[in-house]
Amino acid sequence: MSPVSERAARVRFRRAMSLMLMTLVAPGSAQLLAGNRRVGLVALRIWVGLLAVGLVSLIAVLLDRGLIFQVAFDATLLLFLRVALLVGAVAWAGLFIDAWRLGNPLSYGLAHRRAAVGVNGLLCFAVAGTMLFGAHLVGVQRDLVIALFGDGEVSDPHDGRYNVLLLGGDSGAGRWGLRPDSMTIASIDADTGRTVLIGLPRNMADFPFAEGSVMDEQFPDGFDCEGCYLNGVSTWAQDNTELFGKSENPGTDATIMAIEGITDLKINYWAMVNLEGFKDIVDAVGGVTLNVRQPIPVGGLGSDVTGYIQPGMRKLDGHDTLWYARAREGSDDYSRMARQKCVLNALLEQVSPQQAIRNFGALAKASTETLSTNMPASEMDRFIPLAMKARDQKVATLSLVPPLINTADPDIDLIQEKVADAIDKAEGKGGAPGKGGKQQQESVTGGSVGSLSEGYAANQAEDLASAC
Repeated sequence: MSPVSERAARVRFRRAMSLMLMTLVAPGSAQLLAGNRRVGLVALRIWVGLLAVGLVSLIAVLLDRGLIFQVAFDATLLLFLRVALLVGAVAWAGLFIDAWRLGNPLSYGLAHRRAAVGVNGLLCFAVAGTMLFGAHLVGVQRDLVIALFGDGEVSDPHDGRYNVLLLGGDSGAGRWGLRPDSMTIASIDADTGRTVLIGLPRNMADFPFAEGSVMDEQFPDGFDCEGCYLNGVSTWAQDNTELFGKSENPGTDATIMAIEGITDLKINYWAMVNLEGFKDIVDAVGGVTLNVRQPIPVGGLGSDVTGYIQPGMRKLDGHDTLWYARAREGSDDYSRMARQKCVLNALLEQVSPQQAIRNFGALAKASTETLSTNMPASEMDRFIPLAMKARDQKVATLSLVPPLINTADPDIDLIQEKVADAIDKAEGKGGAPGKGGKQQQESVTGGSVGSLSEGYAANQAEDLASAC
């Protein structure tokens, strides 16, 4: 090839590189300059429009952070965004290939030809691959929204607080959703996010139901039948579903009627976690760090103890966190309730938004398979900001257990008084805050600070973190 031909080939190669870089910066500009002007004009207008929408959206989110949660939990918008990303990936890749064609690649030397193919392939892979991966993540989020969130009605706060019932039940044949083994009300200040965790024991008996409810009509004198406990309300309702009309969750509805009757709190929403699958959620966020005060048995509950979680400040995986929260071997229900609150507090404090994003796929999959709720997805723009506020505040606890409450013959007036007092203290009313209840006790039983006779610190604390 003559020197003149070589210089011409280099010029054509630089022009081809320029066309591909133009497509990267402003899709359609290469076609507008050297190809089909109509295609280029349409692509460029779409690109400018998207940039304008993106800029306006960024400004709107900076002014109102809640907007990003509205989009993230709106299944229709997520579907539109996913389709747009898929179409955009294919169209942009097509523009890159067309820009390569416009550069007349067959007219340059072999080395330049290979370089042009390599650069074009890299740009196509980088841009289209990124958009396709984004479409995948949007699809995962949409599947999570559809599978996890319910179609319940939006509920306003009661006396300035949202009361969310957290239920934990074992999986297995005939168990899911039938006998919740863990019941905790998260009472959340609608403005500050300050949270009080109110724990109810599964073995509470002889309690009233919310006045005028279906269960109150069936048990006007309270749930005082032989062997009838709080965790059995769900089973009774499942055996008498005809009383609950078209309800899809009569067991949960009946349990809420009981808890409202006991605490005099109106429940806004409920969320249930499959305790067996809970370990997958913990694994998805990389584990949690807990203060293990005594050896915690792995196993028991009718099976052999296969080992122990040793004492110390330890980062536990999902398997060990589950046993830390549920172990009763050599312990009791109330110690277990205290440890469960420590797990909730650890998750609230330690799981950052960055962790959630990094482990988004695994967390979404675990949540879809493990969690269910009647909270509509539209409420996430309220509750995620509240959760972020709660991370920076003390979490108070009140558990309706001995020695404060006799679970076999509970004093309902005393329970409702203590619940109101705990909420008042969390809101800065009813006296100066204490130092965390009984966490100064030196005794440790079953891995929880305190004892059955004295009470467990994490069950009665104004600062749960210091009790754990």
